[in-house]
Amino acid sequence: MTKRYLALDIGGTTTKFAILSDEGEVLMQGERDTEAEKGGPHIVENVKRLIREQDLALDGICISTAGIVDEEKGEIIHAGPQIPNYKGTSWKKIIEEEFSIPCEVENDVNCAGLGEAHFGAAKGRRSVLLLTIGTGIGGCFLQNGEIHHGISHAAMEIGYMQIPGGEFQNLASTSALVRRVASRKKEATEDWNGKKILSALEEGDEICLEEIDCFCNILALGIANLCYAFNPEIFILGGGIMGRSDILLPRIKVHLKEHLIPLIFSHTELDCATMENKAGFLGAFIHFLKKQRERKKA
Repeated sequence: MTKRYLALDIGGTTTKFAILSDEGEVLMQGERDTEAEKGGPHIVENVKRLIREQDLALDGICISTAGIVDEEKGEIIHAGPQIPNYKGTSWKKIIEEEFSIPCEVENDVNCAGLGEAHFGAAKGRRSVLLLTIGTGIGGCFLQNGEIHHGISHAAMEIGYMQIPGGEFQNLASTSALVRRVASRKKEATEDWNGKKILSALEEGDEICLEEIDCFCNILALGIANLCYAFNPEIFILGGGIMGRSDILLPRIKVHLKEHLIPLIFSHTELDCATMENKAGFLGAFIHFLKKQRERKKA
């Protein structure tokens, strides 16, 4: 009998979800507002409601979520201010006790990395480093399909990485780019976003052209540092702004060549994520299957 899994990708703005077969086929998918500002307990109740709404027996709940996750306990051990009262949320314990369904939990960027490695741009690669660029910057490193978690489950929290000028995420995120453009134009940040900046660049806007080049250079510097540390086979860039890879990828590559020694540059493939909004919940599904196998062997 075919098994059915509910996979969720809980982001700060939107929660994407899907019913998957045991082969990873997407049978149904949708999304809802996370309402993160209402806090962790509210998100938990929304997820419980979503589980109850499914008109079929479920064999597992697979959760991808913002925050630092103890993937063994299935618990949030650190969360930013975007989701109040989220730290300490014991997803695995809550779901399994209430629904008697196995549940596994992993960080959203790690899940995006698993999704791309199993189904997308990094399929078949031995060492993969994924960067997500948005409000902040997140990272994931996989070696032979295994996520590098670090001793405190906080490996690849690279948004906090220090580069000249400050934290990487405060200099090379999409929100940082928007702030710089708006400031130079003496306009409100709410009037700008990544898509508008790229459109203005195509129309010959000098400020947007200069700031995009600055953005690509800072990104390339961070990528170069990570390449020196991890020497991955492929480096994947994700996040909404990378939907315009035709504009951004060539510029990033030019600057990356400036920051890397030829040996490493020539052996590092740089590409963009291809799974878009499916990567998170597909990665959560892959993580679920892996953790369940490990628990049965223990």
